Amino acid sequence: MFGALKIGVALLVVVAGPCFAQEHRFERAEYPKNTMAEIELGRLLFYDPILSGNKSVSCSTCHHPKFATSDGLALGIGDGGIGLGPERKTDPNNMPEQRVPRNSPALFNLGAAQFISMFHDGRLEADPSRASGLRTPLEDEMVAGFDSVLSAQAMFPVLSPDEMAGHYLENDVARAVRIGLLTGEGGAWEIIAQRVRGTEEYERLFAQILPDGQDIQFADIANVLAAFIAFEWRADDSPFDRHLFDGAPLPEDAANGMTLFYGKANCSSCHSGLFQTDHQFHAIAMPQLGPGKAARFEDHVRDTGRMHVTGNPEDAYQFRTPSLRNVAHTAPYGHSGAFATMEAVIRHHLTPVESLRHYQWDGVLPMLAGADDEAAMRDAAEVERIANANELAPMELSDVEIAQLVAFLHTLTDEQSIAGRLGSPQSVPSGLPLDQ
Repeated sequence: MFGALKIGVALLVVVAGPCFAQEHRFERAEYPKNTMAEIELGRLLFYDPILSGNKSVSCSTCHHPKFATSDGLALGIGDGGIGLGPERKTDPNNMPEQRVPRNSPALFNLGAAQFISMFHDGRLEADPSRASGLRTPLEDEMVAGFDSVLSAQAMFPVLSPDEMAGHYLENDVARAVRIGLLTGEGGAWEIIAQRVRGTEEYERLFAQILPDGQDIQFADIANVLAAFIAFEWRADDSPFDRHLFDGAPLPEDAANGMTLFYGKANCSSCHSGLFQTDHQFHAIAMPQLGPGKAARFEDHVRDTGRMHVTGNPEDAYQFRTPSLRNVAHTAPYGHSGAFATMEAVIRHHLTPVESLRHYQWDGVLPMLAGADDEAAMRDAAEVERIANANELAPMELSDVEIAQLVAFLHTLTDEQSIAGRLGSPQSVPSGLPLDQ
């Protein structure tokens, strides 16, 4: 369909969306069917700092609707920060040890059945061979009761000292995490569940959705969080969707960009499917910023991506292909937020190794004493390791073609999902202050 007569192809893209959908086997996504009671309860918990060790950070701190379900930062500050989004700064009375080591991913469409792995490295995946139905960093400690991969994912940040748990001995959750007591009696998840059980309004709301007499368990909290995320940030009514399934025309520059995306530019070789992701892992020479993904006893600042999960050297520097839904609103881009604009990250894809070797960081990060955010990029050996893992072949596109690709990517915006269906609450049952 793409390739021969550019004018003819562009015209076909404009007027023949359903044909394109059939040819590329696009089908509408399946989403979970949750009750409004579950969704509204999940909404309260999503914005409630009660789930964090110091009761100062909520899910919304790093995934706020004001910033398209992220935080607008290359690398964020979780526990130990004050403020929201690009204005967030460190708390002098509770200084964080380091930045969150990876860019905060957007939450759009994570409830769709297609999403079976989570996080930049896919360390949480659906796995029917395991009793829990999940492959997770907790391995055999993982408890049952999670409704989906999304519900399990929603609660892993509470175990991260840099994100929500807090550090060392500063609270009961952090103490449990430090000694490796995560699940079961006395574990971090149970401590959080006890907090929620001890809040009268949450007890009342959970009683409406749980079997009679059943205590609130950690997985119940996770399940309603997932119900809310799936409902609130479902993004499948963009101009692209209306073109795809109803034949609604796209603007000419966007239609030409779509032709490039699924043709000459070969974007769809990885950004495939309804949500423009193959859900696989690829090495594309992305620059590394910040502390890297390492254990506390390690002293390097590298992030080997998927290899950090599998231990397989062939997976070095591979990261999950991100969905491109609402991508015009989710900057910065890359696992470490290395690129501030869509044009910049597209240009990186054209000459990834050259881009890596000549990369210069020009963004802004919250000030953090002692942070050396560009250490990895000054390490010539590490830069070459990232370069040698690259899978992308160089490609030439004109400035006009890049602009057309950007125009097409704007058609992936679902305005309702950007705004959110319910919005943030004015208060939460714990009475704790909200991120506003």
